[in-house]
Order: sequence, then C-alpha cells, then structure tokens
Amino acid sequence: MNDVVIVLTYYSPYVSGLTNVARDVAEGLAARGWRVCVVTSKHDPALPTHDERNGVRIVRAPVLARVGKGTIGVNLTRMALREMRRARVANLHLPLIEGGLLSRLASVPVVATYHCDVTLPPGAINDLQRRAIDRASSGALRRSAAAVVSSEDYARHSRMWPAIRPTMVAIPPPCPPRSAGRPTYRDGDGFHVGFLGRLVEEKGVEHLVDAFRALDDPDSRLLIGGDHLHVAGGSVVDRIRRHAGDDPRITLLGFVPDEQLDDFYASIDAFALPSVNAFEAFGIVQVVAMRAGVPALVSDLPGVRTVVGTTGFGEVVPPGDVPELTASLRRLRDDPPDAAAGRAAADEHYDVEAVLDAYEAVLTKAADR
Repeated sequence: MNDVVIVLTYYSPYVSGLTNVARDVAEGLAARGWRVCVVTSKHDPALPTHDERNGVRIVRAPVLARVGKGTIGVNLTRMALREMRRARVANLHLPLIEGGLLSRLASVPVVATYHCDVTLPPGAINDLQRRAIDRASSGALRRSAAAVVSSEDYARHSRMWPAIRPTMVAIPPPCPPRSAGRPTYRDGDGFHVGFLGRLVEEKGVEHLVDAFRALDDPDSRLLIGGDHLHVAGGSVVDRIRRHAGDDPRITLLGFVPDEQLDDFYASIDAFALPSVNAFEAFGIVQVVAMRAGVPALVSDLPGVRTVVGTTGFGEVVPPGDVPELTASLRRLRDDPPDAAAGRAAADEHYDVEAVLDAYEAVLTKAADR
C-alpha cells in the first residue's frame, strides 16, 4: 500500500531542478512516515528497475526511445497505474507526456505539480512535441484536485494559466540549507562569481561569460559548475568554451558532486543565474546560495525574479543583457549587500519544513476527497 505515488520522467540520480524538487518532497514525506513510491523512467539502463533510496520505493520503466528532452516508454503508464491502485493519492510532476492519460485513468485523486512550460528550438518535430506535451499538461491540470506551482508570478505567465488558475496552490520548492564549507575553489582574494546548473541553452551561461569578461579586474574569477556529459537534450558546453576563449580567470569545473557543494558556495562572493527563457521557473540554486550567505544575480523572468524580490538579496537584470549583467556584477563586487540579513530573509521565506507542511496539507486534502 502507498500513501502517495509520485510520477515524473527523470528521478535521482539524474540532476535537475524538477528532479530535485520531486526527490526532496518524496524523501521529506517518507521521513515523516508517509509510504512513498516514485514511478519514473529508467533513464540510465544500468539503474535497477526496483530500488529504494532514503525511505522511498522507486520503480523505473524501461525507455523505448528518446525525443528531445523527453522519453517514450509505455511501461511507465502501466507501472504508474498499477501503483496508483494501491495508493491514496497521486502526485504528477509536469511536464510529463504521460500526464494526460494518467490523470484520465487514475483510480485515486491527483495533485499536479507544474514546474515550467516546455521551450524547444524552432522546428516541425519540436513544435509537435511541445504541443503534445502542452495538451498532456493541460488535461492533467484540469483533472487534478490541486495544481501546485512554485509561484503565482510564474503561473500567471505560463501557457497553462487557464488550466492552473481554478485550483492553484503556490508552494516554493524545497531549498535545503547548506552546511558551512571551506573555500577550496577560491583562487586568490578577488571577486569570485559562481554558476551551478546544467550547461544547457536556457541557462544563458555564455551571456554571463561575456559579462564577466567585460570586468576590468584581473583578480576576479568565474567558476562554472555543471554537468555537460549526461544532459537530456544536449549540452552547450562548446559554445561556452568559445565565449570564454583563453581567459584564465574562467574555470569550467564540470559536475560538482553533492559532497563538494558546501565548499563551492563557500568559495564565491556572488551567484549568477542568467537564464534566458521561461524553462527556468524558479531557480532553486539561487535560494541555496542565499541560505549560504551569497547574493544572487538573476534574470528578470517570471518566477525566477521573485526570490530576489522577496529577500532583497541580489540583483535582477533583463535576460541576455550583457551590459546590465556586467554592471550588476560590478555593484555586487563594489557594494555587496548584507550577507547576514540576506541569509536570514532566505531562511525565513524558504524553510524546507514549511514546504513539506504545505505539500502534506494539499495531498491529504486531495486524498480525503
């Protein structure tokens, strides 16, 4: 018997914002005594079909094919429906191509967590894929007892707003605080800027590189951490390298493992999230940086901008605006905001236990209907 079945395309050990939200909610509920089952794709064939991690039972469906960032595997629908028959409530993490069918056939109430609109490069195949995913998301949202979003700001600007609005519940993602680390990534006493995330199109990292290179400061450093080898849809690491050129102040760290993240945040003076499109809906890493006492420089995108707006701990700039990025980097270098006050504001507004309380309330209310 399951209390809740969580369904999504990619789950841990895959790393993305969406995946991390689902993992933290699943493990957080399990720690509170919920019986949690996650149904997901076997994105890596080496992973076991049946697994258990930190109190969460995981069922992985073999992948038949991949289309862009998504997977195709009819077994995911079958496995999810089987687990739902033994559950009180289901939580679908969207976008999920199977979401429409699952919500229609579900034998239990459904809560949908809508993370972001799908944004793909122009092209006939991509357009078909986007429309299919949007239809699936819209159907799942309309049939759900609640539509959980990371912020009302993002939801109102989403293509799914008409389907989200009737049952919207805004719950920020869980953003666990980091422990104190050692500044092992620092190279000198100069201004250190950090980025952490998948090196993909929507992150706009090349704009950050261009903005940093415009800083006339030989002692500054830019540390770029993020996976580029195992990224759904492909990486833009070669583009980033071209923009970085031979600037010795810029270092590509590759994937930064979890046990080194504390040291990464302890090594930087500002965190940058230069995203360029609506695929970025919140930016968990900016909150994690703030909770480590590091101000954030983020793009003026729905959802993403709300964290700096709420805490006052950082700068917001137009997406892809290199001169404004450079100017903001200078301001953060020359007149940094109060770290203690910024950390306190982030801790107050993005407490993990409060997020889990909200998820428990939404799932329990749906299950009791």
